[in-house]
Amino acid sequence: MVLELVAFGLFAGVTLGSALGVVLLRDPWHAALMLGVALLSIAVHYVMLVAEFVAVMQVLVYVGGVLVLITFAVLLTQREETTDTDREEVART
Repeated sequence: MVLELVAFGLFAGVTLGSALGVVLLRDPWHAALMLGVALLSIAVHYVMLVAEFVAVMQVLVYVGGVLVLITFAVLLTQREETTDTDREEVART
């Protein structure tokens, strides 16, 4: 019983920490990775509740589908940073 409480506390901390990381991180790529960690740790909570089917659906649908969609959206919409030398070259032409 004590081991179950320790495991629950550990994964609750992982869930809360990664959810906080999703909100506070400025880089969208790292925020998406933290979202994946949060969703996976929620699946672990479902396993602890003996709801294996819901845990598998959590991993397949949310982690597999939604996170991949967010990852592609982040990668396709990021702008390239221009440096000062690029701006000087454009100004000279």
